[in-house]
Amino acid sequence: MTTLAMPGEQEAPDATPPAAAKKRKWNRTSIAFVVPAAVWLGLIVVYPVVATIRYSFFNESGSSFVGLTNYKNLFTSDALLTAFRNNFIWVVIFPFFVTFFGLVFAVLTERIKWATAFKTIIIMPIVFSTTASALVWSSLFDLNPHVGALNALVETVSDWFNPPGAYPVDTAAGQTVASLASSGVRVAPGSNLRSVAVVRPGGTVRLGLVGISPATLQVLEAEPATLPKAQPGAVTGLVWRDFSPSHPASRTGVFRDEDGLPNLRLSLLASNGSSVASAVSDRHGLFAFTNVRAGAYHVQIDSSNFRSGFTGVFWLGTQSLTPTNSVGQTAQALLSVPLVDMSMIVTYLWIWCGFAMVVLAAGLASLDRAVLEAARMDGATEWQTFRRVTMPLLAPVLTVIFVTMIINVLKVFDVILNEPPGSSQEGANTLALSIYNFGFTGGIHTGLASAIAVILFLLVVPVMLWNLKKLKQPSNG
Repeated sequence: MTTLAMPGEQEAPDATPPAAAKKRKWNRTSIAFVVPAAVWLGLIVVYPVVATIRYSFFNESGSSFVGLTNYKNLFTSDALLTAFRNNFIWVVIFPFFVTFFGLVFAVLTERIKWATAFKTIIIMPIVFSTTASALVWSSLFDLNPHVGALNALVETVSDWFNPPGAYPVDTAAGQTVASLASSGVRVAPGSNLRSVAVVRPGGTVRLGLVGISPATLQVLEAEPATLPKAQPGAVTGLVWRDFSPSHPASRTGVFRDEDGLPNLRLSLLASNGSSVASAVSDRHGLFAFTNVRAGAYHVQIDSSNFRSGFTGVFWLGTQSLTPTNSVGQTAQALLSVPLVDMSMIVTYLWIWCGFAMVVLAAGLASLDRAVLEAARMDGATEWQTFRRVTMPLLAPVLTVIFVTMIINVLKVFDVILNEPPGSSQEGANTLALSIYNFGFTGGIHTGLASAIAVILFLLVVPVMLWNLKKLKQPSNG
């Protein structure tokens, strides 16, 4: 029965002291449950940490104390300085973009009708292993447009504006337009090839080229070269693959072992160098300029025939996105951003944007809608409401995601190991991958690998503790 206090009277204090109510008493049963967990935690966490710190002060075999030598080597090695630079690039770029895109996707899920399907598509990549995702994106970024989807897309757009010639010059193999000139052909300005002989209406001209791949002729369905026939009022001619210069034309008018060059664009040049007519060679290499006025002309094989098409962008290469030739080499190395880093950051965004979207969508769902409606009733636009109301309310969630992603990329490893080709591995190196390379591959450098692990541990722990502190704070910040 509850006793009501009379006016002027005070309620009797609780007989149980608060300190006594909160006090936890340890007994044998609780200790029996805690000790195995504590021992296991010590074996898998505490001991490896202590052993790693110890080995960082010893030589490669762990038998001789070397002091701070490993740490000195860590900060003087070019390869490890590259790893520090790459980790810095990841920390600066990735957390910002993954938080930004996660917020954009979370807002979209509240505005579109097919939100469930959209969420499924965005969250799906996190289900796959990072190694599998890295291998998939390695194929997408492949240099060969026939393999890499991204280069295939760029090639399609590039060919719209800059179509390749039928006989592209392989500059990678040292080939030039000048190296193609053979019988009756000389090099003209603008990488054009021009006939040596002057031709008049009713005359013929022969233009031989060398260095043309038989595979190209097979694709173009070339036929054996035949002698051109003179036509009144026209300039006719032949362009052929001059594979056997010692073989004269036979009496039948067929060149032995030699094919015509089809689909070549040619121009008829007047004495002043202007183009007065154009033609395209057929499968036998024959061409004709009709209705030509009297005069002396040269026939020109246009340089557009030898224009190379899109050869692919080496997305996983170590070429820099930000060349800085005006600064010193050290500053340039620190400021430049390798293309391979940006490509792998795109892969990691594809993986982790779903995680950021889900967390931020939960944060948006927990917001007080009355505050948002009040802002709209006060005349705020959607952008003002989002910037002045939604963003401040979401600040704690945004901070947690941002810091969590910093911890994540400080330890990035598997995508670096599996996505770039071997030629780019060194330029894409990170601290976590350096631990693997020095500790487990090639010559084992236990001391140096342990020193890198200690540095990485010291970088991660403060951020992790700060993140845990933020998680413990109330959701209202």
